[in-house]
Amino acid sequence: MDFSPPPITPARSDDPLAVLLRQRAALVLIETHEEHAVIERLRELLREFLRPLYSWSITRGLRRLDLVEQSERPPEFAPSSNDVLDVMQRARDRSVYVLFEFDTFLGYAVNQRKFRELVLRHDCPDHTIILVSPKFDLPASINALAVRAPMPVPSQAQLLAMIKVEASAFSKEQGGKRVQLILSSVNTMVSMLHGMPMADARRIAQRVIANDGCISDADLPEIARAKFELIDQSGVLSFEPEQVSLDDIAGLDNLKRWIQIRRPVFLGENTAGLDPPRGVLLLGVQGCGKSMAAKAVAAGFRVPLLRLDMGSIYDKFHGESERKLRESLEQAARMSPCVLWLDEIEKGMSQGGSDDGVSRRVLGYFLTWLNERKAPVFVVATANQIDMLPPELLRKGRFDEIFFVDLPRASARRRAFAIHLAKRKLDVVDFDLDILAQNSSGFSGAEIEQAIASARFSAHAVGEAVATETIVSELKQTRPLSVVMAEPIAALRAWAKTRTVSADADEFVA
Repeated sequence: MDFSPPPITPARSDDPLAVLLRQRAALVLIETHEEHAVIERLRELLREFLRPLYSWSITRGLRRLDLVEQSERPPEFAPSSNDVLDVMQRARDRSVYVLFEFDTFLGYAVNQRKFRELVLRHDCPDHTIILVSPKFDLPASINALAVRAPMPVPSQAQLLAMIKVEASAFSKEQGGKRVQLILSSVNTMVSMLHGMPMADARRIAQRVIANDGCISDADLPEIARAKFELIDQSGVLSFEPEQVSLDDIAGLDNLKRWIQIRRPVFLGENTAGLDPPRGVLLLGVQGCGKSMAAKAVAAGFRVPLLRLDMGSIYDKFHGESERKLRESLEQAARMSPCVLWLDEIEKGMSQGGSDDGVSRRVLGYFLTWLNERKAPVFVVATANQIDMLPPELLRKGRFDEIFFVDLPRASARRRAFAIHLAKRKLDVVDFDLDILAQNSSGFSGAEIEQAIASARFSAHAVGEAVATETIVSELKQTRPLSVVMAEPIAALRAWAKTRTVSADADEFVA
C-alpha cells in the first residue's frame, strides 16, 4: 500500500477524529471499508499533533507510517496479534496505533486481557488505539471502553471535482471522445452521492460514465439503484425503480397540489425559512391508488423511492424486529434525499395483540425516529384499516397530513379509462369515455384496469376489436369491492369524512 504524504490540512475544530486525538482517547472504533482513507486522514492529523503513527494487520505486521522511509520497509516485528500487544505495552512514547480487523483476535482470553490493560493504560503510555473494521464484533468488556468515530464524507465540491476527473479519465481512455455532462443532472447526481464514502461514489461515477459516455437525467435511476445496492444490509428495505409521474394518476388533485407546493422546500430550495415536509399518511379503499400515489410522490420530488413492507420486519428471535426496523431507517437516511414508503403500515404498527410487547417497542422506536430524524426522508405510509392503527401514530406532528384516497369520482374514472387504454396502445378517441365513466360507478382504479384487460380477452376470443360496448359488458358482469365489502367500506368512508383531508377534491364522493 502506498501511503505517500498528502499536503497538510489543519484539522477542523468539529472533526470528530481530531477531537478524540486532542482528548487522548484510549480506544476509538472506525467502521469502514476505506482503510486507505483512514490512514490518509490520520497522517494529516498527526503531522499537526506530532505523535508517532503505526499501523498493524495480520498480513503486514507493525509499520510506522509517519516516516516515509520506514513505512516503505518490510515489517521487522510484531507479526502476530499477541506480539503487537506486547510491543505497545513496552513502548515508551505515546503513540497512535491503527489496528485493522483486530476485533477478530479479541476472542482469546490472553489477548482480551492484554488489550483491556492497554486501553486502561496499566503501566504503559497513554496510547490511542484505533480499531478499523467493516463491522465490529467486540467482547462486551472491550466495547464498553470504546468510542466510535464516523469517517468524514466528501463534500459536494469534492464529489463534483471527482466526477469531472473521472469524466476526463474516461475521455482519455476513449481516444479523446468528449463526455457529455448535463449540468442539472450532474448537480442532482452530486446530491444523491452526498453522504457516501468517496470510494463508493467514485465507483458509481465510473459505472455511469462508462455506460453511455454522458451523465443525464436518464442515468439518475441507475445512480439511485447503485447507491442502494452498496448500502443495503437488512434485506427488508427494497428499491422501487419504477416510478410514475403525477400525471399518470387519475384524480387525487389535492394530493398532487400539496406535493407540488412543497417540492422546492424538500429539495433544499428554501429561501423563506419554511419547515421541510416530513410525510403523509394515505388511508383509503383498496385498489384506489395509494401505492401509485406513493410512487408519484417520489417522482414529484425527483428522488429515489424505498419500500418497507412492515409485515416483513417481524422476527421470531428477541430483538431482531427492532434491529431490522432500525437498520432499515438508517439505510433510508443514507439514501436521502428519498421517499420512504411504508406499505400497509397497520401490519407493523397495530395496537393490541399478544407478541410479548414487540409491536409496542417497534412503534416506540418508529415514533421517536419520526420526531427526531434530521435527514431529508419523506415518509409515505399507506393503510387500509384505520382502526388497527394506534392513536399515537395519528396525532398531528407525526405526519404533515392524513389524506383519504376515496373511490374515484366520475371525472377521475374517465381519466383512469384514458390512462389504461393508452397504456395498452388502444386509441382513446375510439371509446366513449363518458359512457364508461357512467357504467363504472363504485369501481376503483384497479378494477377499471382489470375490466379493460378482461374486455381485451373477450374481444380476442371472438376475433373483434375492443370497443366501448365490450368494456361496458365486462363492467356489468363485475361486482366491485364497494359492493362485495359494502359495509366495511361505508364505515371507513364515514370515519374519514370528518377526520381526514380528501386526496381528490374538497368534497368526498357521494
